[in-house]
Parts: sequence; C-alpha cells; structure tokens
Amino acid sequence: MTVAFVLGGGGVRGAVEIGMLRALLESGIRPDLVVGTSIGAINGALVASEPTPAVIERLLDAWTSPEANAVYGDSLFAQFTRLVKTKTHLNSPAPLRHLLERSLGADTTFEDLAVRLRVVAASIERAAEHVFESGPLIEAILASASVPGLLPPTRIGDEHFIDGGIVNSIPIEQAVEVGATTVYVLQVGRIETPLVAPQSAVDTARVAFEIARRHRYARDVATLPEGVALHVLPSGGGLDGDDSLMSYRRMDTVHRRIDAAYEASRAFLAERGLGAERGDS
Repeated sequence: MTVAFVLGGGGVRGAVEIGMLRALLESGIRPDLVVGTSIGAINGALVASEPTPAVIERLLDAWTSPEANAVYGDSLFAQFTRLVKTKTHLNSPAPLRHLLERSLGADTTFEDLAVRLRVVAASIERAAEHVFESGPLIEAILASASVPGLLPPTRIGDEHFIDGGIVNSIPIEQAVEVGATTVYVLQVGRIETPLVAPQSAVDTARVAFEIARRHRYARDVATLPEGVALHVLPSGGGLDGDDSLMSYRRMDTVHRRIDAAYEASRAFLAERGLGAERGDS
C-alpha cells in the first residue's frame, strides 16, 4: 500500500492542514508520498522533510514567525506603492523566500527529503499545469505559491509560474498517477460548503471562482481508479469573515483553525478505524 497526503491550496485557511497532519501523524499514519499546491506545497514540503509528529512544532514555528506575518503584512499604503511601481503585485516575495529558507534550508533539493514530494504550479507560457519533483526545492515552492496579484510570478529558466491552485487546487490526480493506493486529502474547507445559485454580483463572482477551483477536484473524485481509497479530512468549519477580500491577512486565526481541524480530523480517523494502531499503516 502506498499512502499519499494531498495538501490543497487556500492561503491562511491552510493552517487547518497543520491540525490534520497532527491527527494523522499521531494516529501512526505516515505518507510514502506528499503532493501539494500553493500553501499545501509549503506545508507539504515540511512534512515530506520530517514525516513524524515532531514536524508539527516546525510547522507552528513557521506559521507564527515574523516572516509569516510579513508575507502579506505590509501596510495598505506600502502595497499600493508596490503595485504602482510593479504594475503586477502587492507584496514582495522576499519574506516568503526567507521563511522557506529558514524552515527548509536554502539549498535543499527534492532528493534531500525523507519522502517523495510533488509540487504543482501553473506555467504562464504553456498555460498548463506543471509538476516539480526534482532539483531545487525553494524555487518550486515559490512557484506553486505565487498568488496572482499578491506575489509576482516566479521565473525558473525561461518560464514563469504562478499559484498551482489556478490549475489544480487539490491535486489528487498527481498522487494517483504515481501509484498512491490510499489518499488522505487535506483541504481548507471550501469543498465542504455547498454552492447555490448567486443572488448578487458579489455572489456571482464568488460562485464562479469556486466552480473554477472545484471542478478539477470533482472530476478526480468521480474518476478515482478502482482500488484507490480516498479519505477527505474535515476542516473543522470556517470562521466569520472567511469570505472577506481581506481574509488572506488574518494571521490571528491560525491557532483556532489548527485546533478545530485537529479535533475534527482525530474524530474522523477514530470513527473510521484509520491509524497504525488500528491496523492501517
């Protein structure tokens, strides 16, 4: 059996993945493969480097560090000034790069990790999904996490890459195609909220965005090969203000999201008898 952890995108809501990882690792469930996109690539790289409960402290340290607060923490004036100057983005990628280098090592490669990692990004020039799984790690993660408008595209060679969530926000297929037989999906909660017909202009934009994000996931679930077990971990629920345009700056919600996801995921695993001590390894 090949166990994969698939970590989806979702900005600050990606903090829930720490709670899910804690529940999985404490239950004795270890990945043979990790696949991540956007914030899931960041969390995924850390767990791929140390797939044990000890990685939770490293994740917490990264999420609560000054660098994490600085990623989107510039004043609105500074962001507006940068947008005027660059014409493409509000925030500097420097704090995120510093965070990744401090947490993972500046010269770390995919080959250095304890378990296999696949990172999804979107190529601008090819208008296509791209999977990084060898070579320098930091650049690949930056490419996967380059949120359009917030951060600049990441150039690697002759190509420019943006956030992997644009093409595949929960990359199940990238786990299945390399042989995963048991897939644990760590998602940020959006797929738990049913979509209904919009009643306003704002609703129309939100629903269109969600359909664009979710259609690939829905297809992957519907076409899951026979013999592959899929477990979608619960997020523990959203928070007031999650639909706000400024919610991506709400780093004060990190611990609440982690705790809610941990409790919900621990109960989920127990109810289904999943975990090494219960015969799943």
